[in-house]
Amino acid sequence: MSFPNFSVPRTVIPYLCSKVQQATGGFPVRRAYAVGQNYAAHAKEMGAVARDSAAEPFYFGKPADTIFFPEDGIVPFPGKTTNFQYEGELVLAIGLGGSDIKPEDAYKHIIGYAVGIDLTRRDLQQQFKNTGRPWDFAKSFDYSGPVSPIVFLDPAPQSNSDLISDAKISTTVNGEVKQSSNINDMITSIPNLVAYLSQYVALQPGDVIFTGTPEGVGKIVPGDVITVAVEGVAELKVTLK
Repeated sequence: MSFPNFSVPRTVIPYLCSKVQQATGGFPVRRAYAVGQNYAAHAKEMGAVARDSAAEPFYFGKPADTIFFPEDGIVPFPGKTTNFQYEGELVLAIGLGGSDIKPEDAYKHIIGYAVGIDLTRRDLQQQFKNTGRPWDFAKSFDYSGPVSPIVFLDPAPQSNSDLISDAKISTTVNGEVKQSSNINDMITSIPNLVAYLSQYVALQPGDVIFTGTPEGVGKIVPGDVITVAVEGVAELKVTLK
């Protein structure tokens, strides 16, 4: 019997640091995780009650091949939706794996940051929620996770105090500000996001974590230009086609 011979391409996100990019070829994405409703005002705009900061966050996954760097600045508009929405986020890149990571050790596992957009078929998400069905197809579809090049942390952080903090995060659509917040407004902090997640799955190098979106999400249509920026990290600008 003859078996098919084929290879499956792996998503590789370039580093913003050209020296590192040349040395490693970029950041190969293994798995992508995202935390839901990690800003209180966003939880409220979604009709939910914001959780307490001491409460455990919830996560969902996105296939690795949905994460991509839009080198040409283009993101395709998907089918099966009439309410397509943006969610601008800070993204963590994991460079050291581990299970049951202690919050105080989270900094050891973060190799860099990126800016990402968790694109969402909001109408499908609401429909699936109403019927008690999984909402994978609302979040996990082709080209649903565009990200900027990854900012490699050099020198590496020596403690959690070296991790990003007090940084503005914003999203504009066609030049109009839609989201404007600060990552310090996250309900669950970056160290705790890493720690909680590692209790459920063993984190590995190549994993990325979308850390949640602020309030102000909204509908976008073909032709719209979406720009997400995190102060001190990067800016991601895409056009919906």
